[in-house]
Amino acid sequence: MKNYLTASTYIDFDHPDVAARAAALAEGAATALEVARNCFGFVRDEIRHSADYKLNPVTCKASDVLRHGTGYCYAKSHLLAALLRANGIPAGLCYQRLSVGTDGAPYCLHGLNAVHLPQFGWYRIDARGNKPGVAAQFSPPTEALAFAVRPPMERDLPEIWAEPLPVVIDALETYTTYDQVLANLPDVVLLA
Repeated sequence: MKNYLTASTYIDFDHPDVAARAAALAEGAATALEVARNCFGFVRDEIRHSADYKLNPVTCKASDVLRHGTGYCYAKSHLLAALLRANGIPAGLCYQRLSVGTDGAPYCLHGLNAVHLPQFGWYRIDARGNKPGVAAQFSPPTEALAFAVRPPMERDLPEIWAEPLPVVIDALETYTTYDQVLANLPDVVLLA
């Protein structure tokens, strides 16, 4: 669990602003479940999704997402992991491989989180941000993610990563505007 509780370059909960926000979200909460719910709600509802709102700059580090109030799903997952870890709650990063359009190629990754809750174990949450057709919720033990996968080429990638995938970091650090990222969303090749 240690890897899911540490600060890093992109999950920088040791940044004073992130630490302060994490403490504020935990204030008055009696359990880890309540803290996790508060953190999830804040990132889902208060941090705007870059493509939905056509916002720059492109953010990657949790502290930058918090400072600018915007991020792609990947960056929002970095902030949520940072807020949870700052409160001593193990959190990791998860990905889905989804169609960019309504069906078929091209495909891209979608970033979300897994949080380890004492009552439930690992539980996936998706703070991407709701909009018409997207209604992610925090309702353990039932998952209520932003997107359902449609086989055969869409997939829930089963891993829980402690750090962002390099292809995600590359996309968020290479492109400087939201529309450039939107035109170059990261993807992975499925082995089977």
